[in-house]
Amino acid sequence: MIARVLVDGQAGDRVSVLDRGLAYGDGLFETIRFLGAGAPLWPRHIKRLQDGCRRLALPMPDPAMLLAEAQAVARDLAQPVVRITLTRGTGARGYKPPVPAQATRIVAAFDAPPRDEAAYADGIRVRLCATRLAAQPQLAGLKHLNRLEQVLARAEWDDPAITEGLLCDANGLAISATAANLFAVFAGVLATPAVDRCGIAGVARAEVLAAWPHAQVRPITLEELRQADELFLSSSVRGILPVRELDGQAFAVGTATRALQSHWRELGF
Repeated sequence: MIARVLVDGQAGDRVSVLDRGLAYGDGLFETIRFLGAGAPLWPRHIKRLQDGCRRLALPMPDPAMLLAEAQAVARDLAQPVVRITLTRGTGARGYKPPVPAQATRIVAAFDAPPRDEAAYADGIRVRLCATRLAAQPQLAGLKHLNRLEQVLARAEWDDPAITEGLLCDANGLAISATAANLFAVFAGVLATPAVDRCGIAGVARAEVLAAWPHAQVRPITLEELRQADELFLSSSVRGILPVRELDGQAFAVGTATRALQSHWRELGF
């Protein structure tokens, strides 16, 4: 349930029906886990948002203002998750972007999802999705507002025993889960799929790569993935989730996964 929402700095939960975020998915978002008044990964979120604004030619709001608004909506929540949404605002009909754009800024706070201790201890079950991610290098890595591929993929199952779905690209390369990045360990070497053609460059993914500087970022085929010694997912909200099963194939929860879970706890989560 939404606790509080600010739209362009004012309390409310309405935007124009002509907003380009609604009409075209023309915008970006960040979902940020807060601990009290602070967010351990805030600098990484802001860096990605700035990069996204540069790539989409959106005006970037003042980060200090965004932090103040995020703190305001998260105040008094025990485990707040704040979503910052930026759209290109309203404009005339048609795809041509308005120049200059008058961006719409939405800052909303939610309660964090309940933590499943068994999932972090024993791992989760993941299924392979039939939905494939389309290649679009101009949008690859961005957390843009169009998430229809993820919506279609998540609609593929309704089994509460399955926590996540694995998404591949059109060439059969493993890319990510529907709402998390993917990591695998091969003979002691940590690797994560490249997201230069599709997928999201996650903030938690960036933190893992910084903590494990010798990790590889490269294409990983589905066939190779099945030979991994360990699999885990990374999410800025959910943290490090071990994968114990992929389409019926079992995986051990290994030392690399446990080490990165410890790193996550050291961040304060």
